[in-house]
Amino acid sequence: MQAKNQKIVVLGTGGTIAGESKSANEGLTYKAAQRGISEILRSASDLNSQWPTFLDDFQLESEQVAQLDSKDMDFGTWIHLAKRCEHWLDMVDVSAVVITHGTDTLEETAFFLSQVMTSNKPIVLTCAMRPANFKDADGPRNLRAALCVAATTKGRGTWLVAAGEIHHSQYVQKVHPTRLNAFDSGEIGMAGRIANDQVQWHETFVPPAFTHSMAVSQLPDAASWPWVEIVMNHVNALPLHIDALVQAGVKGLVVAGTGNGSIHTKMKESLFRAQQSHVEIRVSTRCNQGSVIPNERHEFETAGGLSPVKTRVALLLDIMSQHQSH
Repeated sequence: MQAKNQKIVVLGTGGTIAGESKSANEGLTYKAAQRGISEILRSASDLNSQWPTFLDDFQLESEQVAQLDSKDMDFGTWIHLAKRCEHWLDMVDVSAVVITHGTDTLEETAFFLSQVMTSNKPIVLTCAMRPANFKDADGPRNLRAALCVAATTKGRGTWLVAAGEIHHSQYVQKVHPTRLNAFDSGEIGMAGRIANDQVQWHETFVPPAFTHSMAVSQLPDAASWPWVEIVMNHVNALPLHIDALVQAGVKGLVVAGTGNGSIHTKMKESLFRAQQSHVEIRVSTRCNQGSVIPNERHEFETAGGLSPVKTRVALLLDIMSQHQSH
């Protein structure tokens, strides 16, 4: 029997994939983060078909990093998760890390990890839209697929695997509140698919250039992270809430602009006042496809192709990095 000399480490953080409802017929009313990662991993291995043969070369190890509903994700958990990823990926015998996560904030966690991890090994996040005790739970299949991607993927990258789809952390967004394929990558499209344990990467998909914001060791404690908020442009957008945020001590503002990052005149005036008070401003778009194309009408720095929530993550890291360099 061949020795399993490589590991895939599965880190659990809670979410619907670990959730339970009162009935196996109820998939919407449930309590997230009820089952441990060891039990979730067992459920993936208990599926009717055997593990694919290429997984025979890997030892599976699991660790419970957190146990929460991802709507309650926080900076402290992010820091801890990044440190555990770094710990495992630094080990020679670990080939990849898989993370089980709730769907609500998965795209933010995935993007955060992509900005602070420097390992040349993959990180694969997965999730579920149905609780673990649902009669046709999707979590076990998604975790199995994530393990297949982790076992066959080489090199740096942070990915989401769910509903037979592979998405890159730079582009993925949750676009539907209830359906099984709740994620989408907009105009870029998914990176690949997985069916019957076979990973198929799309030839037309080109991964974005790697960007690195901060080393994990440089991340300050959660209480020291700057306060950054997202504000949205809309009809009759008023400046009052922006002025109030500045007075309360906000350090950064992300504007989810209309169209190509457009901002109501009154809101723009309040943003200029915020900038004069040394508040960092970034502009994204509330459109769920396409990116802001900078032109002479943009008075504030634009976020390129990042969604508002990912722009917020980038701005958080930018502010912290600037503080450390001074």
